[in-house]
Amino acid sequence: MTATPASPTGGPENLTVRTRSSVLAQLRARIAGEVFGPGDPGYREACAGFNRMVTHRPAVVALPENPFDVVEAVRFAAEEGLRVTVQATGHGTGVPIDGGLLVNTSRLDGVTVDPIARTARISSGATWKTVLTAAAPFGLAPLMGSSSGVGAVGYTLGGGFGWLGRRFGLASDAVRSFDLVTPDGTPRRITDSSSPELFWALRGAGAGSLGVVTAMEIGLVAVSTVYAGNLFYPVDDAEEIFARFRDWAPTRPEELTSAVAILNLPPTDDVPEPLRGGSFAVVRGCWSGDVDAGRRLVDEWREWRTPLIDMWDERPFTDADAISMDPVEPMPHLVTTEWFEDLPDDAIDVIARRVRPAAGSAPLVVGEIRHAGGAVARAAATAANDRARSGEFLLELIAAVPDPQVALAVESALRVTRQELAPFVTGAAYLNLVSGSERAARAYAAFGAENRRRLAEIKAAVDPSRRFSRGDIV
Repeated sequence: MTATPASPTGGPENLTVRTRSSVLAQLRARIAGEVFGPGDPGYREACAGFNRMVTHRPAVVALPENPFDVVEAVRFAAEEGLRVTVQATGHGTGVPIDGGLLVNTSRLDGVTVDPIARTARISSGATWKTVLTAAAPFGLAPLMGSSSGVGAVGYTLGGGFGWLGRRFGLASDAVRSFDLVTPDGTPRRITDSSSPELFWALRGAGAGSLGVVTAMEIGLVAVSTVYAGNLFYPVDDAEEIFARFRDWAPTRPEELTSAVAILNLPPTDDVPEPLRGGSFAVVRGCWSGDVDAGRRLVDEWREWRTPLIDMWDERPFTDADAISMDPVEPMPHLVTTEWFEDLPDDAIDVIARRVRPAAGSAPLVVGEIRHAGGAVARAAATAANDRARSGEFLLELIAAVPDPQVALAVESALRVTRQELAPFVTGAAYLNLVSGSERAARAYAAFGAENRRRLAEIKAAVDPSRRFSRGDIV
């Protein structure tokens, strides 16, 4: 086989035509799972993730059936000088791989719950839906994100700010251990006592940069019923609603994680009829304390102004998808983010103007500002991704890309929006809300200078050839 060695510059590796079939046969003989090369039936499906904006073109795709397959696949890559990218559901995507090995962990989807210890052991391809379903009968819940279809491990490696965040912290804070296959193919159990530096790095800075996590053990929280949902107001009232939220949210108890958003909903059957094809300003969130106390908090909004549609209600936490109402079908989209310490009126005006629909505008479908602080901010000083969790308000902008021909226009719209917001933001990046090449370009902004130095030392020790180079650690 002829291959270009792995390098920090990210040059592609390719198998020669003459040797491709024999090399693929070697990996097939070593693992129980399937192996694909370009042109093989099943190759495109094995490469595809939820975000269809990213197209991986690996020389080899491995779909492990068990953790031992992962070990063999990574050892194969090391022997052949191939770079490695890891994917489960493909929601959080960095730079696509061109050549090299893609390890698709989606078949490693086991979850076991220990209700006495209040822990869950989660394999690398499992979604939060699987974890939630396993934990709920015991009155327990994971610190999942806005969509239960997202892969639990990848989400956690990037930090993970969900609807229980202000009370319990990020998903990464709940991790007890990782099972990691390092870039040389060594399986290791990583804990705070066995490998404190690597454990620290994986919790918030480890998404695809330090090896393949085949499983993790997390702590669960005693949450079964919440008061959660959305209040829908006219989109023309967005500036007034955002300003009120800015002043209201920081004074609420930590049992409430809340947000305001402008939603431009598609005219599709998966959107409820009253909302279909409409644009709204929304007050949304999740209260995990006493239900009556949560209802009284939201009543403050109802008494201020009657919403067009009121979808806040007592509900099981297993119904958490109803809060953000994220799409469930794969789609091409771009995501970007910024942190704010405050939300001056001028910043609110930029967000509303850019996201509110207008003739000829690029399709920004969501502009959400989530209130942070609480347990999210308290742990920042000791976390690897310190800057990515220490602001007061987190902005997420999501743009649909219905046609590849408009991709450049959409990218431009997001870039211009960030430029207009530059005077008001902290400059930090929350990496779970950044996609594509921007994720690699802004990775440094998730970490303070001292943490960047420390992470670089860990990366150099674990992966000196930079075989794993998704870009989260620079």
